Amino acid sequence: MKSLPSFNFTDKRALIRVDFNVPLDADLQVTDASRIEAAKPTIIHILENGGSVVLMSHLGRPDGKPSPELSLQHLVDTIEEIIGVSVQFSVDTIGPDAEKRAEALEPGQILLLENLRFYNEETDGDEAFASALAKLGHIFVNDAFGTAHRAHASTAIIAKFFPENKCFGLLMEKEIRAIEQVLKTGEHPITAIMGGSKVSSKITIIENVLSAIDHLIVGGGMTYTFVKALGGSVGDSICENDKLDLALSILEKAKQHNVTVHLPVDVIAANDFAENADTKVVDANAIESGWQGLDAGPKTLEIFEKVILASKTILWNGPVGVFEMEAFASGTKAIGRFVQAATEKGAFSLVGGGDSVAAVKQFGFSDKVSYVSTGGGAMLESLEGKTLPGVAAILEG
Repeated sequence: MKSLPSFNFTDKRALIRVDFNVPLDADLQVTDASRIEAAKPTIIHILENGGSVVLMSHLGRPDGKPSPELSLQHLVDTIEEIIGVSVQFSVDTIGPDAEKRAEALEPGQILLLENLRFYNEETDGDEAFASALAKLGHIFVNDAFGTAHRAHASTAIIAKFFPENKCFGLLMEKEIRAIEQVLKTGEHPITAIMGGSKVSSKITIIENVLSAIDHLIVGGGMTYTFVKALGGSVGDSICENDKLDLALSILEKAKQHNVTVHLPVDVIAANDFAENADTKVVDANAIESGWQGLDAGPKTLEIFEKVILASKTILWNGPVGVFEMEAFASGTKAIGRFVQAATEKGAFSLVGGGDSVAAVKQFGFSDKVSYVSTGGGAMLESLEGKTLPGVAAILEG
C-alpha cells in the first residue's frame, strides 16, 4: 500500500472521501468544524504538490432523497475559511455535469460534490454508482475514518476502480496507527480506561484488548455491574443484572491474561439523578437503597492516578461519572488531568468513543493528549478487532 506522500499529484485530480458530517445550527451554519480541520493536512498536501481536489462526503441521513437543509453547499464558506482556497460546488454528485466540472479543475483548485447520501446507491454499496464517482478523479484518497466501518460505494466499493492509485489520507493513516499503537506496537505498561454506563456495550472491546494491555481501569455506570457480581450492594445505581456472569467472566479472562483490573473502591453517591441531589462519599460495594453511584470517589482517583502515571501507553474510552452534570464531573476531569500528566512524561495516549471525546473537548484536554480519534463507531469497531471495509479496500491489491 502506498502512502499519500509517495504519490506524484502534479496535474492529477485526487478524489478524496472526507467525513464532513458536521453539525449545523438552525441557520444552517457549521457549529463544530473540527472534522473539516482534521482533513486540511491531506487537502493542502495535494494542492501544494500540484494536484487538484474533488471532495465527496455525506451529511446527515437524507435516506436517498435530496434535502435542501442537508446540502453540502452550506459547508462551502467554512471549508474556504479553513483551507484558505475558494471552493467550487457541484449540485450533481455524479454524471456529465459533475465530470465536466472535475475535468475543468486547474492545479490548486477544489470541487465539492453534493451530498453522497442523496443517492440510496451510496449506502447500498452500488457498484455502478461507485464507478460513476471514480470517473471524477485519477487517484482515490480515503480520509474518512469515521465512515470506514461502512461498506458504502464511496468508502469501499470505489477502491476497486483504482487498483494502483489509492491510498489513505493523512488523517486516516494517523487513526489507524494510533489504534495499532495501543493494540500492537505500544510500549508497556499499557492501560485501558473503560467507562460508560453498560458492560454489554464494551464487552467486545474489553475482550479484544485484554491480550494487549497490562491494566484495565473500570469506571462509570458499568462499575456497578462488576461490584454487584462480586457480591457488593449497589443501591439504586445503574446495573445490568443479566450481565453479572459476564462481568465475572471478564475478571477471570483478565486474570488469565495477567491483566490487573482496577475497580472503584469508593464513589460519590446521590439520592437522585439530578444536579442538586444530596451527595456523599461511600464505599463502592456498600451503597444504600435510595442512593446511586454517579462519580468516582477520592480514594479511587488516587489509585487510578498511580496506575495512569506509571503507564507508557493509554487508551481512554468512556467517562468515569455523569460528567454532563457539574456535580458529578470531577472524576472524569481528574482522569483527564492524569492522562495529560502521563502524556507530558512521554506516554502515548489515545482518546476515542463519543462520550470520552466530548469530555476531553468540554474540559479542554483535546490538545493535552497524544491523539483524539474522530472515528466514533469506526474506532470502536477497530478496538473490537473487526476489519473495517474502508481500510481493507485500500490495503487490498
